[in-house]
Amino acid sequence: MINQNKIEPIIQFDAVTMAFEGGNTVFSDLNLSVPQGSFHFLTGMSGAGKSTFLKMVYLHQAQTEGSVFIFGRNSQHIQHAEIPHLRRKIGVVFQDFRLIPHLNALDNVALPLKVRGVDARKARKQAAELLEWVGLQDALYRLPQSLSGGQQQRVAIARAVIGRPQILLADEPTGNVDDDIALKLLYLFEELHKVGTTVIVATHNRSLPHSFKHPEIFLENGKVTIINAHKK
Repeated sequence: MINQNKIEPIIQFDAVTMAFEGGNTVFSDLNLSVPQGSFHFLTGMSGAGKSTFLKMVYLHQAQTEGSVFIFGRNSQHIQHAEIPHLRRKIGVVFQDFRLIPHLNALDNVALPLKVRGVDARKARKQAAELLEWVGLQDALYRLPQSLSGGQQQRVAIARAVIGRPQILLADEPTGNVDDDIALKLLYLFEELHKVGTTVIVATHNRSLPHSFKHPEIFLENGKVTIINAHKK
């Protein structure tokens, strides 16, 4: 039997300070360990640093002081050429979606599998199944600019999860969809979590952690508090 206490956290912040030019300090001496295979909601008021936190995990934003460890590696020691390979292990749902404008919904979602060398027909079949799951079976061949904000968000989520990433980061993934679709998306994240993906969902909706019984990483005044949800 594996001793869970010996498993290194998949994400770790050690005495991290993040300050932007002009004196705006987002984090100050932040310490946090995220266990592999866990599910957390990332909460806090607007401006608390939720998006910045996710960018640091995704190796898009470097800290001012301290150390950030991803997959057990100090981000400061990761060579620039290694970053694309590491990012293939991380699924990200951005607030601005970042869909490729000249690719239709189906090919946007299939792209991560194609990059990994999966046969194009198989990749598109899996993409079609995921798009059907999120209610976009009639939009497979539409370009992003012809989709609504909520539809684009669902395409972005399908693209983020299709490769079963080791880490899934979602920035306000339910912000542009109705309640029924929001629940379906969160259940999709739950399914990924069950097969071992570490999930972090940033949200302003404090009721979600209680509805899904997962703990919160709560950001406030540059500090972090772990709020454990009620047990199921």
